[in-house]
Amino acid sequence: MESLKSDFNKYIAQASVFEAFQLEVARAEGIYVYDKFDKDYIDLMSGISVSNLGHRHPEVVKAVKEQIDKYMHVMVYGEFIESPQIKLAKRLAELLPPQLCMTYFVNSGSEAIEGAMKLARKFTKRSEIIAFKDAYHGSTMGALALLSNEDFKQDFRPLMPDVKLLDFNEISQLSAITERTACVITEVIQAGRGIVVAETEFLKALRKRCDETGTLLIYDEIQTCYGRTGKLFAFEHYQVVPDILCIAKSMGGEMPLGAFISSAKIMDCLNGSHPLYGHATTFGGHPVSCAASLATLNVIVNENLLANVESKAQQIRTLLKDHPAIKEIRGKGLFMSVELNNPEKIEEIVAQSMANGLITFWFLFNHNSLSVIPPINITSEEISVAMQRFSSALNSGLL
Repeated sequence: MESLKSDFNKYIAQASVFEAFQLEVARAEGIYVYDKFDKDYIDLMSGISVSNLGHRHPEVVKAVKEQIDKYMHVMVYGEFIESPQIKLAKRLAELLPPQLCMTYFVNSGSEAIEGAMKLARKFTKRSEIIAFKDAYHGSTMGALALLSNEDFKQDFRPLMPDVKLLDFNEISQLSAITERTACVITEVIQAGRGIVVAETEFLKALRKRCDETGTLLIYDEIQTCYGRTGKLFAFEHYQVVPDILCIAKSMGGEMPLGAFISSAKIMDCLNGSHPLYGHATTFGGHPVSCAASLATLNVIVNENLLANVESKAQQIRTLLKDHPAIKEIRGKGLFMSVELNNPEKIEEIVAQSMANGLITFWFLFNHNSLSVIPPINITSEEISVAMQRFSSALNSGLL
């Protein structure tokens, strides 16, 4: 009988060839993932910013089970009124600035970006879209056009036209935004580049230029929402509000869910006599996912988890700051990256981390840095254990 790993490689289309990462998962709980031998691995990736409350948080599991006992899929968009969607959208509106009051639920971050681009083009009746180099907004055909890395794009051309790319944090280039620009899409913190944080003056200047030209400003907070940076949404650090907010990943509480959020005035242009007039999605806003999302949001807010995110980040920085393998630690809150002095050792360090019981990886556009993105409810004691394992793995980069 073939092993599960053999079947995995035989029947599952592979997105990666990194053998050391083929972990056979038996279960997961809290900050830990367990393999078939019951060995524990501390998750320093949180499923790529998904498991902000760790794995299988009891309140989220409870909400999922309660919703499943009522109903699962009926019809998401149409004439069906479903309380999980309404409760979640209302709670989001209460927690966001007044102009971000209407939510369109989708399945993923990529679809949130696609929906936001369609919304901006329809509302402004313009075609040009501006994004920033080294950003990652998804792998669908529209989102792919926003990438600057040609290696990711060349096999799929022709892509969506009328896209312009600028340098992140470069105020001098913002004059490229004109009256023909429908929207500007930016991450508040560039994730794929290795956690590069926006400068306050850059976001302020970007907001001002968009206002001057009637251009919609879209924030991609797919990886930074739901408390990852110490604020519920990363833009709250800057108090520069977008016209459209895209969220996903941790939003779903480990269930698939995404959304783009805007004002009633902007969202109203999606309305029409035909369901495909603006945007349609079969599973977006699935009631089970919405129930998990609301439970996640309530835990973060009600337990005041944001209050300790920065102190936990500081503990990590303190424990790692003198390690000779480290060149720099970047990030905001528990959205962090560790840049290495010897990047050629990065695969060896990732493999050694796995052997030590620690899950980390490099970034899409930065193979010099490793992710430190633990659940935001990780304890001080768990941080100490995680950093011991991490430091031990980093030692392999010194050999």
